[in-house]
Amino acid sequence: MADSERRERAAHAAPASSPLATGDTLAHLLGRGAPRAPDRDSLEAWGRALGAVLPRPSVITLEGDLGAGKTTLARALCAGIGVRDLTAVTSPTFALIQQYEAPRGPVVHADLYRLRTDAELEALGWDEIVHHAPVLLVEWPERALPSLPSSRIGIVLEHDPVNADRRTLRVVSQAVA
Repeated sequence: MADSERRERAAHAAPASSPLATGDTLAHLLGRGAPRAPDRDSLEAWGRALGAVLPRPSVITLEGDLGAGKTTLARALCAGIGVRDLTAVTSPTFALIQQYEAPRGPVVHADLYRLRTDAELEALGWDEIVHHAPVLLVEWPERALPSLPSSRIGIVLEHDPVNADRRTLRVVSQAVA
């Protein structure tokens, strides 16, 4: 293999510290393996790796300001889970709920940003969704906290105040069965 080809492959390969490169477990990905200040590529790689090892059922809450990367992470999680049509994975802000087909059951993606009352949540059939979705991704989960299971993965994304190309990422709860 020529040096230029080797450099080209290395440039596109997952870094050695990437979750994709090490075959990490769920516990590692949620702990020491979670990137603390990821750029978009690192966030997507981590999301794909996490999605690949998620148990069923799983509820993942995604918190963060507008533009913090919640939908980017949701798309990466869906890629790892095996959703075939990743172009369908968009922010469901106006639809509120979207469902994507995957080999081990559907992924339900909820964006609760526009909800203002418990009655609006109830009208969605929220309790049914929470208790029956194999994988549930929830953006703006603070609108539904009392109805979310305590056994969930909570992820907070924030804009990095120093580098606009990076986010800060914290896993705030990881009690999964």
